[in-house]
Amino acid sequence: MGQDRLNYERMIDDALRSVVRRVLGSVSDKGLPGGHHFLITFKTDYPGIVMPDYLRERYPETISIMLQYEFWNLEVHEQEFSVGLSFNDIREQLTVPFGAITGFVDPFAKFRLEFQARYDADLPAGERKEKRAIVAKPLDAGKPAPKDAAAKDKAKSGEVVTLDAFRKK
Repeated sequence: MGQDRLNYERMIDDALRSVVRRVLGSVSDKGLPGGHHFLITFKTDYPGIVMPDYLRERYPETISIMLQYEFWNLEVHEQEFSVGLSFNDIREQLTVPFGAITGFVDPFAKFRLEFQARYDADLPAGERKEKRAIVAKPLDAGKPAPKDAAAKDKAKSGEVVTLDAFRKK
């Protein structure tokens, strides 16, 4: 036994990422229920990300995608998911390792998860260089999510939107 203590932080991170995996798996099998939709933010420079070069150049660090009206071929695997989206009327297939995700928001449910990208996911706990913070909290239940018309229009066309409209100020 090379470790002298339990790594609760890693266990919590794994559990919260499995929530995202399970939600996307359910949507892959059954479709989006009711008004649910997701904003997913991830690191574009993360190993294993598959995306077109023009998107990586436009978003060299992070990108936010919305799964709501127009997406297809959602496939969920143990370590990653892939989804088809349209960017300026160009259909693209993205592959995103779960370790790359930094944010998952379901505005309909007022639910949000925030992560640090896990570049060191395969290293034993004792070899990791820095601690990772994980935050799980619901969106402010007392306030409705902002109704940003521009963000909604972009989402309908499959364009990338930022999470700024859903952040507390």
